[in-house]
Amino acid sequence: MAALDAQQRRRAYWLRQLRQWHWISSALCLVGMLLFALTGFTLNHAAQIEAHPHVERRSATAPARLVAALGRTAHGDKGPVPPALAAWLASTWDIDTAGRVAEWSRDDIYVALPRPGGDAWVSVDFGSGEAQYELTTRGWIAYLNDLHKGRNAGAAWSVFLDVFAAACVIFSVTGLFLLKLHARGRVATWPLVGLGFVAPLLLAILFIH
Repeated sequence: MAALDAQQRRRAYWLRQLRQWHWISSALCLVGMLLFALTGFTLNHAAQIEAHPHVERRSATAPARLVAALGRTAHGDKGPVPPALAAWLASTWDIDTAGRVAEWSRDDIYVALPRPGGDAWVSVDFGSGEAQYELTTRGWIAYLNDLHKGRNAGAAWSVFLDVFAAACVIFSVTGLFLLKLHARGRVATWPLVGLGFVAPLLLAILFIH
């Protein structure tokens, strides 16, 4: 009897722990899982969901002093955006180029500004001083799709994806152990778990080449 009581207490302890970790991880994952499920659908049907890119172009003439300084420092390779150029772009077009890499040539400087759901670039010609800025946006669906892939979303979003993935693993593993604890009274538990494993495996073997 004592051994049975100890076993029941141990089972009740682990059941409480698993439920606690399961609901905490599910709360952390809830919004992210909905977002990734929806964007998984839109990515799977990307060819049927037509995007209408919007392109915005701007031009201006950079100050002669800035252009001369850029021309003197041009080295035909890649390097950080000069602070003076970053300040001028921020004041002229409200463009944040902090931490960006510029591509230098003998004639101009080019800065790529990729972002989720679009693209952008800015360049300054050393001869004429003409600065050009182009921004392309592809809409909210493209934006969310790029967040799903972590494309050009920055370091903070990358950290979020890692935390989200860890929470999903905890959610899934604790769910599996909860299924194990309750499987005795639910005969369909393991057949359904097996189906969830076998179905994608068979699809991959039979239809993906």
